[in-house]
Amino acid sequence: MSDVPEIDAAGLPEELSAVDQLLHRGEANPRTRSGIMGVELLDETPDWERFRSRFENASRKVMRLRQKVVMPTLPTVAPRWVVDPDFNLDFHVRRVRVPAPGTLREVMDLAEVALQSPMDISRPLWTATLVEGLADGTAATMLHLSHAVTDGVGAIEMFANIYDIERDPPSVKAAPLPIPEDLSPNDLMREGFNRLPGSIAGGIFGALGGAASALGKAVRDPVSAVGGVVNYARSSARVMGPVADPSPLLRRRSLSSRSEAIDIRFTDLHKASKAAGGSINDAYLAGLCGALRLYHEAKGIPIATLPMAVPVNLRSDDDPAGGNRFAGVNLAAPVGVVDPRKRILKVRAQMMIKREERAIDMVGAMAPLISFLPDSILESVAGSVVNSDVQASNVPVYPGDTFIAGAKILRHYGIGPLPGVAMMVVLVSRAGYCTITTRYDRAAIADEALWARCLQAGFDEVLALGGDGRCTPASFTSDVAASASDPSSTAPSSMSVSTSPNGSAAQ
Repeated sequence: MSDVPEIDAAGLPEELSAVDQLLHRGEANPRTRSGIMGVELLDETPDWERFRSRFENASRKVMRLRQKVVMPTLPTVAPRWVVDPDFNLDFHVRRVRVPAPGTLREVMDLAEVALQSPMDISRPLWTATLVEGLADGTAATMLHLSHAVTDGVGAIEMFANIYDIERDPPSVKAAPLPIPEDLSPNDLMREGFNRLPGSIAGGIFGALGGAASALGKAVRDPVSAVGGVVNYARSSARVMGPVADPSPLLRRRSLSSRSEAIDIRFTDLHKASKAAGGSINDAYLAGLCGALRLYHEAKGIPIATLPMAVPVNLRSDDDPAGGNRFAGVNLAAPVGVVDPRKRILKVRAQMMIKREERAIDMVGAMAPLISFLPDSILESVAGSVVNSDVQASNVPVYPGDTFIAGAKILRHYGIGPLPGVAMMVVLVSRAGYCTITTRYDRAAIADEALWARCLQAGFDEVLALGGDGRCTPASFTSDVAASASDPSSTAPSSMSVSTSPNGSAAQ
C-alpha cells in the first residue's frame, strides 16, 4: 500500500500528518496551544452581510474551512478531515466592538484573549472576527486558525478567496455546497481495523523492499553507504543539539502573554539589507537581535548569543494549501554584536549553512514517534524539541493592494503561538509594508515599556544602514516611541504601554 495520504476532491490530504496530529493535540494544553492569527487593519468598516458572505463563499471553495477532525476511538488509523455535517458559519464568523479610543492596542488585547483560549476541536478549526469601533470609522479583522490546519504560508493561499484586488468587484456565482460526511470516532476506528491486514502487509513488503535496496547499495558501495549514515547522524546532532546557552533573563514561563508591533516600509528594509550584503530575512533577524541586545543591556545582563529558531518553508508549488510544510533551523543569534552590518552578515552566514543540513526536517521525522506519547509528557517533550528562547518567522503575503467586502487592508500583523519559548516574532510583508509583531511571555519580558522602546531602537539601527528610513510604532503610543533613542532610560510615570480597561492583555 502507498504511504502517500489519500487526497480529497479539493486536493487536500484527508488524513492528518504526524506533525499535524501533534499540533491538533496541543490545542488542549495552554502551554502547547498552536493557534496562529492574522490581524488586519481596514480603511473603513465593511458591510456586515457582505463580509459574512465572503467567508460563506470561501468555505464552499476551500474544504478545510468546513472540515473538522475526527479522531479514531483507538489509534488504528490516522485522524481524518471530514466535512462537518453541523457546520454553522455564525459560530466561525463573528463581530465585536472595542471601547474608545479604538486603536490597534485594543485589537491586540482581544487577540491575546482569543489565542490563549482553547479552540473547539469538535468544529472546523478557525474563526474570523470583524472588530468595529476603531477610530475614524475604521475596522480590523482577526483571522484565528489552528496550526494543525496549515502553516503561515499555507494559510495565505487557503484564505486568498476572501480577498479582492478592487474595492467593488463584479459579483460572482456562489460555489456549490460541499457534501457533508457523518463519520464517528468508532466508525473510523472500525475502518482502521478493516484496513489493518493490508496495512501490515504493505508495511512489511515496503520494509523488505527498502531493506533489500539498502543492502544492495551497501554491497555495491559500502564506503558511501556507511558515510551517508554517519553524515546524517552528524547533521541530526547539529540540527537538534544546543547552539547557544539560553538567556538567563528569558528563562521564566507563564500563561500570560502580550504582543507589540512596529511598521516598516518594505523599501526601507530592502535598502538596509542590500547595503549590508544580506537579504530581507537577514536584516529582519539582525534587527530583532539588536532589540534583544538593548533589552538585556538595559536590564544589566548583557549576553553574546541566545538560541533562536527560524522556520524554513519547505512548501513547493505543487503542495496543497493544507497541512504543515516547514522545518526549523537553530541559530546562535548574535545578540551581542553591536555593529548592525556585522550582525546581518553573521546571521546570513549561519542561515546559509543551516539551510543545507541533510537532517533539517529531523523534527518531522520524529513526529510519528512523538505523536504516540501521552498528554502528560507531551508538553515537556515539545519544549525540549523547540530548544530555543525565541522563534522568528517570515511570511510574505500579497504584494499589491487587497480588499475585503469593500474595505482596503492597510496593515497585516501576524501573531504566532508560544510553544515553550519566551517570544514568537512574525514578519509579514504586504502591500509595500513590513510589520513585525513580537508576542512574548510576560514572565520572561516583564518590562513592557522598555521592550517597546528596544524593539523600535533595534530595528532603527538596521534601517539606518539604508538611509533615512525608520520604523513606526503600531501597538504602543508615541510617548514610548519618543524614548526609543535611549531604550535603557527609565520610563516616567506618564509614559506607559497602554492596556485595555479590563486588563485583558494580562490574562
